[in-house]
Amino acid sequence: MNKNSNTYTLSFAAILVTFVAAVLAFIFLSTKDKYEANKKNEKMQKILATIGVDVDRSQAAASFEQYIKKQVTVKTDGTVVDGVNTFDINLKRELKKATKDQVLPLFIANKDGHTYYVIPMYGAGLWDAIWGYIALKEDGNTIAGINFDHKGETPGLGAQITEAWFQKQYQGKQILKDAKAEPSANNFVSVVTVKGGTPASNMHGVDAISGSTKTSDGVTAMLKERLVRYLPYFKSIKK
Repeated sequence: MNKNSNTYTLSFAAILVTFVAAVLAFIFLSTKDKYEANKKNEKMQKILATIGVDVDRSQAAASFEQYIKKQVTVKTDGTVVDGVNTFDINLKRELKKATKDQVLPLFIANKDGHTYYVIPMYGAGLWDAIWGYIALKEDGNTIAGINFDHKGETPGLGAQITEAWFQKQYQGKQILKDAKAEPSANNFVSVVTVKGGTPASNMHGVDAISGSTKTSDGVTAMLKERLVRYLPYFKSIKK
């Protein structure tokens, strides 16, 4: 075959592309199980972090089993759904469904004799998806801890949602207007980010990230959208 011909060039390129694709496919398949295991352990780490349990990824599974006593899937009307793998629920996919058709994952933890309800969240930042987990104390109102992550927020700006100073602001804040009243949409105020700052005495507000209004607003919207879905469930268990 003439090495200077177009046929030779195209044939060589096709063979090279096929070879590279085969190598990449082999690498993907050979590392897929490890990747999935790391992804699962990282999720466990983040859930545990909301209740103040910080563990290495290699210890995540054992600690998760120790502290997470129950995994529950509920509907937006507060009823519990059986036969669903709570841990593997894809929030991005659920959010595309009508509200009444969504299923909501909930992790019930026990630490030092206290019960915590850990709720997964998913929303939109400035550039791409943001997500996280929020732990409520047994009153279903007070925030014990929170953990945020993102796909593509700006370093030094929106990406600060992953930093401790931002997340610690949420500890002790409350999502209900009246702590003594039952959980309901009328009593729900969530916790919002406040541009320019807010006093620590504000039980429903935290300081927004300076110069990152869109990401801060995205966090506020994500909390409001997710938490309100769980109120019927908390109302039912409170009764």
